[in-house]
Amino acid sequence: MKDFIAAEDRAILAAHQLDNFDALWALELDAVDEPNTERGGYSTVSRLVLGESAYYLKRQTNHLTRSVMHPFGEPTFARELRNIERYQKLGIPALHAAFFAQRNVDGKHQAILLTRALDGWQDLDHWLRDWDSHSEVQRMAILKACGELARRLHAAHQMHGCFYPKHIFLRESAEGFDAQLIDLEKTRRLVFGKRDRIKDLEPLLRRASSWSQEEVWQLLLAYVGDKGGAKGWSQRLGARSAHKASRK
Repeated sequence: MKDFIAAEDRAILAAHQLDNFDALWALELDAVDEPNTERGGYSTVSRLVLGESAYYLKRQTNHLTRSVMHPFGEPTFARELRNIERYQKLGIPALHAAFFAQRNVDGKHQAILLTRALDGWQDLDHWLRDWDSHSEVQRMAILKACGELARRLHAAHQMHGCFYPKHIFLRESAEGFDAQLIDLEKTRRLVFGKRDRIKDLEPLLRRASSWSQEEVWQLLLAYVGDKGGAKGWSQRLGARSAHKASRK
């Protein structure tokens, strides 16, 4: 996969002499969380501030995913960049990439993905922590934003694969709330229709346990658009939740 620099970020990266792989790789920055070591390599995330612009710098070594197209593996960031670009083309609100590059150094697969920080946005987990302390207007607007985001995602025939509160980012606006997605590594096309859509929605509702049945209903109304359709989805989601609970 070729190196990538977003046109909007090229000038600021060049001004700080950070418009190339080696310079970004050499930066000494504190990680914002523990390294990801799931795939036999490791992957770290650091915050990078350049003047008035903020980014998240993600660097990984031998953190690979395999597929039919890449049977020997490719950096997970390469797959995520393709998904970010696909979401943009499809009009699905999601994070933006500023830079991507990969190298093979001494037999090690190294990759960098730089994304713009979502300053001014908070993940859904943030809003759920003190859910009842928010006004009813805010709560209804958040539910509506989440439901409409899911509708746009699935209408574009995409399945996020990790449609969790920590991956849904929200920002209050004059009209209510805007919503967008992060962590697109596992996203793929909808293959099994309603079954894939349920697999996206059910984990969200399970993790958002502070939502009442009425609040879940409001989200489904925003997702489907009519009461009849919302009722059907409520039944399907309830059946999947019961099935998963019975397997524990």
